[in-house]
Amino acid sequence: MAENLNIGEMVPGENDQNNDSKIERYCYNNDTTKCDEFGGLYQWAEMMQLPSRCNTESCADLIQENHQGICPDGWRLFNFNDYVIVINAEGNDDGVKGMRSTYGFSGTNSSGFSLTGAGKRTKKGGVERLKQTIYWFYPQEHEYDENLYVRNGYISSTTDHAPQASDGDEKVFGFSVRCTKLEE
Repeated sequence: MAENLNIGEMVPGENDQNNDSKIERYCYNNDTTKCDEFGGLYQWAEMMQLPSRCNTESCADLIQENHQGICPDGWRLFNFNDYVIVINAEGNDDGVKGMRSTYGFSGTNSSGFSLTGAGKRTKKGGVERLKQTIYWFYPQEHEYDENLYVRNGYISSTTDHAPQASDGDEKVFGFSVRCTKLEE
């Protein structure tokens, strides 16, 4: 999927996404036009389509291989192995820069992945780094503290930092979501 996911009902950034009966999203500065432009931002449990309690306790037993989460049918959540495939894709001679969109994100998009700097929702409900950084979660808890931390990736418009398999952050942030088509 060559764009950030944008589904669900917008909730104010100062609230947690804790209504387990529907998909909720954050929009940068509570502005739905920012969701239309950059995609929604989601807490980890929301992305995973798990109970909201999974943002503060381990739910490792609920994580499935090829976890679908909030991705459409026939798709699954983007994982670190997918990142490795995209960054090493034939034709992507620009590494991280080749993953970044040419749309205000200082990239060449030679990979076709079209990352845009959607920024993030902070754990206290603020937002930061629009057009500067994209953050995304992987469907995997982090051994540092499975209750609160998960694996994640991020790419900045100003550096060529490549995400590492060991990167992690807190589940309560709001990050972008990318989906990958299931192989048939």
